[in-house]
Amino acid sequence: MVVWRRWIFPILMVLIFGAIAAALVKVAFFPDEAEAVVEPSAQISDTVVTVDRSDVVNALTLPGTIARDAAYPLKSEIDGAVTVVHVGEGQTVAAGQVLVTIKQTYPVKNIDVLAPEAGEVSEISVVKGQPVSVGAELMTLTPARYHVLSTVEPVQLYRLLGAPTEGSVTIQGGPAPFTCTGLKVQVAEDGTTSVVCAVPADQVVFAGLQAQLGIDIGTVTGALVVPTTAVRGGAGTGVVWVDAGDGSELEERTIALGVTDGAIVEVTEGLAEGEQIRQFVPGLAAQTEPVCYDDGMGGQMCEEPGWSW
Repeated sequence: MVVWRRWIFPILMVLIFGAIAAALVKVAFFPDEAEAVVEPSAQISDTVVTVDRSDVVNALTLPGTIARDAAYPLKSEIDGAVTVVHVGEGQTVAAGQVLVTIKQTYPVKNIDVLAPEAGEVSEISVVKGQPVSVGAELMTLTPARYHVLSTVEPVQLYRLLGAPTEGSVTIQGGPAPFTCTGLKVQVAEDGTTSVVCAVPADQVVFAGLQAQLGIDIGTVTGALVVPTTAVRGGAGTGVVWVDAGDGSELEERTIALGVTDGAIVEVTEGLAEGEQIRQFVPGLAAQTEPVCYDDGMGGQMCEEPGWSW
């Protein structure tokens, strides 16, 4: 036993630890040359969609504000002298009401200046006995007329091409929805784009009220349609990329466009039902989040992702 404890067991321990150390050195510095090579099992390809038929409703609901029409100056159309000023600062007047009487120089006679419409007078700049000439400003009239003003993103102006001349106005907590007339697009000096239409005279409204303006631009049924994300362009014509499905290069093709709802667009020429096109314009990343903006009534309005019209 003394020999085993003194010689045999120590030698065995040295051999075991030596084998372990040799194995670790091999794993660390001399790995096996044959390594598994992982190859991709699939390739990323462009997403394509099929040209199909669908109904397209081009309607916009825009946040807006009730505003009073702009004031304008009333000017003298004769030469003479003011004999009477019949109104005071801030006074409400009716259409046809006498505002100022002027004694014409030649032929000599008194002529009344009448209010062209109902409103409020301000900035009265003449007094009794004051001489006036043609074109001289007498006062300012703020008409008792109102309109709906809705700001729009410039890109939405394409959707307003061919828009009707009226819209539907809804005021939260106000009267039943009513029709506004004379709808038009205007661009301010600072580049702000907006839609404006006149409130009927018999509607009781107040400046500053928040409203929603609905515009029904057009509807088509059973039209050939493609996603707007697939089209470069959009104002009447655009370009799509047609996939023949045989592995050949995509065909760049010009098409004619009609009505759009912002997500899909009518194709009036250039594509046939069943053809396949690339879903996204080359270089255009697919959007997944809707585009939202303040609706002017404490909430938000969102457009579906992917359109740039």
